[in-house]
Amino acid sequence: MSKTKKVLVLITAMLLVLCSLSFSGGQKEAEAAEGTFPPGELVIYGYGNPQFLLQYYDDFLERNRDIAPGVAVEIVQTEGEADARQKVTMSYTAAAYDELPDVVFTAPVSMQAMAEAGILEDLSEFVESVRDKFVDGAFDQIFYNGRYYGFPRSFRPKVLFYNIEIFEKYGIDPKEMDTVEGWIEVGRKLKKSSNGEVFLSYIDPGHRTWRYFGRRGFMPQANARIWDDEGDVVIDTDPGAKLAFDTLDTMYKEDLLFKSAIFQPPLYEATRDGKIATYYIGAFWSEFLRQNLPDMEGKWRVMPAPMFEDIGTRGAPTVAIESIVKKPKMPYAELYKKYWLDFHLNGEARNRWTDKMVEQNAPYPNPITPELLADPYWKEPSAYYGGQSFREMEGIGLQNPSENLRVTVKDAEADQIISAEVEKYVAGDQTMDQAIKNMGKVLRDRIGSAPAKK
Repeated sequence: MSKTKKVLVLITAMLLVLCSLSFSGGQKEAEAAEGTFPPGELVIYGYGNPQFLLQYYDDFLERNRDIAPGVAVEIVQTEGEADARQKVTMSYTAAAYDELPDVVFTAPVSMQAMAEAGILEDLSEFVESVRDKFVDGAFDQIFYNGRYYGFPRSFRPKVLFYNIEIFEKYGIDPKEMDTVEGWIEVGRKLKKSSNGEVFLSYIDPGHRTWRYFGRRGFMPQANARIWDDEGDVVIDTDPGAKLAFDTLDTMYKEDLLFKSAIFQPPLYEATRDGKIATYYIGAFWSEFLRQNLPDMEGKWRVMPAPMFEDIGTRGAPTVAIESIVKKPKMPYAELYKKYWLDFHLNGEARNRWTDKMVEQNAPYPNPITPELLADPYWKEPSAYYGGQSFREMEGIGLQNPSENLRVTVKDAEADQIISAEVEKYVAGDQTMDQAIKNMGKVLRDRIGSAPAKK
């Protein structure tokens, strides 16, 4: 063997020894870290106000450094449910797994679409082991094709906010709004007594009228349907849907609704000026009142959503969902399960975080476990609501709920079609009867049918 070859053999042998040592060292490091989660970032795609939840994530990690010594949470703000779904779906379809988050905030329509595409982890075994600790109904809309594809982050009722000063000024008893029919009659009284200056509520010229008055409002309370159990379109023939749309039509035609986009300054200004008496909307609206109208502290009260006289159920609760994204490497799936349980079962930590949210005038939901809800902390009075306990009323709002609309994988597209017809109605381009007729026709032409109920 030549001298050069001997040198090359020696160098090769040394490299093999170094690689072996390096591998051995890595093995020792992994053994030392056994029982912990690897250093890195747990990435969440969120929307709404997810940055406030980050404070709970960080607190949880600090309390659990023994199992997650090098883990941090990053929240990527998305524009909303559809945007989060589209971003996740595009990365998954392109097999760009490194771009995928570990967790995605979502809602029933998008959850079903992502589950159907194989994007979400099946959490059924875990959910079945803990669901009896939660309030009734919290998991209903997370159940799809016999499996659970997420966790509920919150489960919030539909309620009725009202400006008590307006009712006292015009001598109207808020109890008259116990029914939808009574609520509308109150609107007529306010219009007459104020010479048209005070409106019962508002109507959004965009897609949120269908979202808040339709899908999350009158439709479930009227036992309405978009599809029948076989998946055929029935929105234009269903008596419940007719009741829901006719109710909105009555309010709008009688000029009981102030026309303004929700979440925008003109609506807040009109509210501040005493032009809007009530808001029929989810409990989340409390956060927007407090943040945008802090000068109205003490003027607002809240009660359960009014019910249709002939049906007798209150508003349908809205669930916010967190789903674990299914990808080749899922280092933080089990860690996130631990966090989620901590958020819903650790009363001391939950109350401490809520105190921080109150100090920052930030959003926070009620607990969704009977154990935490029984804590007197969740019945404390609120100065913003004139000493009424909004927290307690949010819990009461979950009693006697309406069943949510049946959701299918076709509903994301269906919502766009239905909302477009409602928007044309609000703009004055068609009557409500024409809008309903068009909904049925376009749904049949573009979608045909939805999956049958299982």
